[in-house]
Amino acid sequence: MSELPHNAPGQRWNAEAYMHHADFVAELGDTIARMLAPRRGERILDLGCGDGSLTEVLAKSGATVVGVDAANDMVEAARKRGLDARVLDAHNLPFEHEFDAVFSNAALHWMLNHEAVVASIHRALKPGGRFVAEFGGHGNVAAICTAMLAALQARGISGKARFPWFFPTPEEYRESLEAAGFKVESIELMPRPTRLPTGISGWLATFANPFLHGLDEKLREAILDDTESLLTPSLRDSHGNWTADYVRLRVRAHR
Repeated sequence: MSELPHNAPGQRWNAEAYMHHADFVAELGDTIARMLAPRRGERILDLGCGDGSLTEVLAKSGATVVGVDAANDMVEAARKRGLDARVLDAHNLPFEHEFDAVFSNAALHWMLNHEAVVASIHRALKPGGRFVAEFGGHGNVAAICTAMLAALQARGISGKARFPWFFPTPEEYRESLEAAGFKVESIELMPRPTRLPTGISGWLATFANPFLHGLDEKLREAILDDTESLLTPSLRDSHGNWTADYVRLRVRAHR
């Protein structure tokens, strides 16, 4: 396995800002939570639990739910909901055959060494345990990425090494799952244009920091301004509403 960085540098997570700019993430994750169909008495791992919004929903089923996330601020927010939330690295989870199910919403695309993550998930599951997830797939926020990379390139900055996400095709991810020992029940890409409540500026402020890591404030602002200008014709409507070009990969597999 090649040695890859586990997470892109420069990304900062703030639970309050996340709720303000991206509350749609948990709302749109309700479908995948229903797909998991948690049952009373089960032990479930919520991987990349964030502030615990969906973890709380899962726990209402009567299942015992453990939430894990790499961001301290998000885990603190989840704990304030009364949840069992822990700061852990998904690439090397400390669990051995402990969970009936592993659930993940809008998180796996941030974890760049996906092979290590898949192996870690497989190890955490009991024999026969299920894995249900949704995250960014091939083509996700393609327009946003292209605009950001163009704004960087115009200033002689290569965005390739700064690219913070893993957006696989179904074929790529199926291969990784099967190599780890999973049996894939379903895997598909789902285009899902998503209204941005605080516009593209709010989205970029929340999610695009790795592209701007280490740059001075004036340069950061110029790149963000150019990115917004490039995206205006395609992602902003005549009333000023912004819609991101989301494409999600939805997967269900079992150990």
